[in-house]
Amino acid sequence: MMLRILFNSYPLLPVSQDSAGGAEQMLWTLERELCRRGHRTAVAAPLGSKVSGELIPTGIPSDEADRLEQRGAEHRAVALGAIRQARERGTPFDLIHDESGMFWRNSAAQIVEPMLATLHLPLPFYGMEAFENPAPKLSFNFVSASQRLAFCSRLPALAGAQVVANGIAVEDFPFRRIKGDYLLWLGRICEEKGAHVAIRVAGSAGLPLILAGRVYPFGSHRQYLRERIAPSLGDNVRLFDSPDFETKCRLLSGARALLLPVRDEETSSLVAMEAMACGTPVIAFRRGALGEIVAEGETGFVVENEAEMLQAVRRAGGIAAADCRRRAEEQFTAQRMATQYEHVYAQMLNRKHTTAA
Repeated sequence: MMLRILFNSYPLLPVSQDSAGGAEQMLWTLERELCRRGHRTAVAAPLGSKVSGELIPTGIPSDEADRLEQRGAEHRAVALGAIRQARERGTPFDLIHDESGMFWRNSAAQIVEPMLATLHLPLPFYGMEAFENPAPKLSFNFVSASQRLAFCSRLPALAGAQVVANGIAVEDFPFRRIKGDYLLWLGRICEEKGAHVAIRVAGSAGLPLILAGRVYPFGSHRQYLRERIAPSLGDNVRLFDSPDFETKCRLLSGARALLLPVRDEETSSLVAMEAMACGTPVIAFRRGALGEIVAEGETGFVVENEAEMLQAVRRAGGIAAADCRRRAEEQFTAQRMATQYEHVYAQMLNRKHTTAA
């Protein structure tokens, strides 16, 4: 059954293949795959977004965090208007898939169509109160088993929510068997992602380090870059600010290993999947879903601390690039993700018709 689906994005940042945010990347990948399968897709997202179906522009993107409330209201008004107009034209959306982390909290009660909210973040980012008295047609899904366990241990009412792990367009990532002589850290440049730890590990290993990522418009993030990262930059530590997709692929495919010394409990890790698709091993702290994504000793190492990460760097040469690529092809494809979401959508619509009957 072909569906008419509205995807709703985060209100500040455009959606494209070059998006820095994991939720934006996942939305872009899923929407493209579903569009390829014949579903009629629309995306409510800021101007500048590049999507496969219809773009419903919700306003000018912003890198100023203090505009989130204003942009959120503007974005919400446009999305609700598009939903209402589609219904009035006699071409309603079959369902709404919210990837924004916020639209469902403010709008689900106003929408008659079924809505799925993908929970990309840990519970503290939403707050327990966000899940009190959910709208009748609102469903949730998690992006990893560890995230589901963390939520359901405190919110048993979410036990019925399914896990649909994130996926990537594996075929878009170049596989490279022969690696360069540098280590790579890639992500959002802030303290909890551990770029400063990667600098220390690379220095102890005697290897150059490339940092690649984006500084988001938060004062603490900019202070972190200024005080903890910038003083280390030089011949042995280079920074690629906001790399585009082509640059990201080149860095991932050439690295000896990707370092993920994250502090927070990760609900997923697209960059770990992308590294493996390029044949590059991943060395990560044991945080949240990273233990689900990295196959210990096969596609990298999951370690407890900085000392163990240094030891793993010295063992990374024993990881076969082909094994990394194989795991990505078997576990992390956009096709697998899209098929699982199609099943979730079908269950939601079946509940809708059963309730109506």
